[in-house]
Amino acid sequence: MAVTAMLSVQLGVAVAVGLIDRVGAEGAAWLRLAWAGLLFLAFLRPRAAGFTRRSLAACVALGVVTAMITLLFMAALDRIPMGTASALEFLGPLGVAVANGRGSRRLVWPGLAAVGVLLMTQPWSGTVDPIGVAYALAAAVCWACYILLTQKVGDTVSGINGLAVSMPVAGLVGTVAVGPLVFDRLTPDLLLIGLGLAIMLPMFPFALEFLALRRLTTAAFGTLMSLEPAFALVIGFVVLDQVPGPAAVVGIVFVVAAGIGAARTGARALPVPAEVG
Repeated sequence: MAVTAMLSVQLGVAVAVGLIDRVGAEGAAWLRLAWAGLLFLAFLRPRAAGFTRRSLAACVALGVVTAMITLLFMAALDRIPMGTASALEFLGPLGVAVANGRGSRRLVWPGLAAVGVLLMTQPWSGTVDPIGVAYALAAAVCWACYILLTQKVGDTVSGINGLAVSMPVAGLVGTVAVGPLVFDRLTPDLLLIGLGLAIMLPMFPFALEFLALRRLTTAAFGTLMSLEPAFALVIGFVVLDQVPGPAAVVGIVFVVAAGIGAARTGARALPVPAEVG
């Protein structure tokens, strides 16, 4: 589920990059958030009985973090290549993997993934836009919070009902933050493209990640996310003609190995949601 979600995310990001010239980075982000919020609200229809005060608060917090990830990451993509942005964003999940891992082996897979990320980004080259890097690193912090909050919501709310609250909140936050900057640029075809993007990213992958985090530890999931920069590099090459160098290719091998290792050792017993148990 997590791997399928990552593929969907990166394909959606590649399509969204094409919208930046037409509606801006903030517009591409807002279209996805707004449509996804409406779709989740319409299809899942959250009921008050399915939430406690604590779980509802966690869902709202998850929605705010989700909006910030999308807005910051799209801002990064406006300035730096897709593979580099995804690799820097991965530092958030990597931090979660290190902080929540157990035993002497907890640094092995994250450490291998970190080497891979360095090879992919090559910060020593000095050619990366610092503002784009700052946006990607801010997205990384939000991504770490997203993993922790998603698992918390998944443990306390049955199924994917937590997304019925978090995604509309994300859409609302996105509308308040950048909506006024976007409205006058919208056209009917852009609205339709935004609808398709919302299904590809974030609707489909976020639902899969939500379910995956009920089956994996945060450490395993955080390291498994190391596959995402590799997917981004490959899709950026195929779809956007962003050609990786030899060091980046070696980095792909490292992060794929780390992701496989994390997935094999990070199973987690399924929790019982509070309203069920």
